[in-house]
Amino acid sequence: MDIVQIDLSLIDEDKHQPRSRFDEEALQELTRSIEQLGLLSPIKVRKAENGRYTIIYGNRRYLACKTLGLPSIPCIVSAATDAMEIYLEQVAENLTREGFSPIEEAEAYHKLLHESAFNSSLKYLGAKLGKTESYIKKKCDLLNFGPAVRELIVKGTEIRKDRLTEDQALPLKDLPMEYRDSLALTAARDELPVGDIKRIARLFKDPDISDATKAKLLYKTGPALLETWSVYESNKAERGKKPEPKARAGTSAGREATGGPGQEAAEREGGDGSAREAAGAGAQEPAGAAESGTDAGGPAAAGSGAAPAETDGTARGGGETPASAEAAVRAGMQALLAALSAAELSAEALERAAESMDPAAREAFAEQVHALTGKLELRLAEWTAAGNRIAGSRSADSARL
Repeated sequence: MDIVQIDLSLIDEDKHQPRSRFDEEALQELTRSIEQLGLLSPIKVRKAENGRYTIIYGNRRYLACKTLGLPSIPCIVSAATDAMEIYLEQVAENLTREGFSPIEEAEAYHKLLHESAFNSSLKYLGAKLGKTESYIKKKCDLLNFGPAVRELIVKGTEIRKDRLTEDQALPLKDLPMEYRDSLALTAARDELPVGDIKRIARLFKDPDISDATKAKLLYKTGPALLETWSVYESNKAERGKKPEPKARAGTSAGREATGGPGQEAAEREGGDGSAREAAGAGAQEPAGAAESGTDAGGPAAAGSGAAPAETDGTARGGGETPASAEAAVRAGMQALLAALSAAELSAEALERAAESMDPAAREAFAEQVHALTGKLELRLAEWTAAGNRIAGSRSADSARL
């Protein structure tokens, strides 16, 4: 393998080579090293037209020597002419370089797989480059993201602000475009761990949550999305439990009346400010309405309470019957309606509450409002789905009759 000195003025960069992004600081460091020690490793070129040469690999060394004003540079001249062979050699060489980014690598694989000049296969590439087919496919999946997200994807596993590792990005790759990039940017901004990103991805893949609700969830921070996921999973677990014995039915109905697990989480998230008072208003009012009962003569008194449930077919000390379950649900729904009617949570009230706050407090308040509305929307989505299932069952029963 002969090494020859070639004038820098006769060498051109390959505009189609897989590596196009160079870290400026690293390039300056290489330039200083060459200035002090000389170029220790030659670049590789191939012959082009009119006595010129095109770089196969060694662009950074070429740029550093050009910056130093060197007249010539040591080169290895390749006899290769096949485009596939040359490009594979460029990819293989760059895979050994630290600065070869995951996106550049993905773009190189995509080019080899899909451009008509190469039209290769996963199996062929894997054999040539010493990579598994799944490895190459995962790299190509990074190209599902838009340019803004691609710029943030870096090598390694260290989680850093406004950067994304491949492991952070990949759980979001299969989400619809309208959610994928937005969530990826949130994950980068909030430095979310991989496990948390997987949980959030499951939330946005859930078919029981409406698209409108998912669109509103995109305004949340990473921690707020995680809290929403936790509440939603808790609610699903509660629905999956067997009905409780009658002795505990009153306690269960009381918990539903005060908003259940979602409301408790909303109160915790609300903090000590006015947003917590707003989130907690719906929890405090139902309890008062239930205590006042028939004395108040309000909506809770007008509906069936726990006592009518017994006269409707439940033996004392026995298990919960359909009639008592219905009464408990009706009581909870009417208490919730009473709370919504009594709570001062109009849009005007929220805006007035925010007017006196400084910008930082107002931003936190807005986050808390979004958190509360997101939880309410999730619960509404669950109720709507349940109502649709009930209506479907009724239609099926009618059809059989």
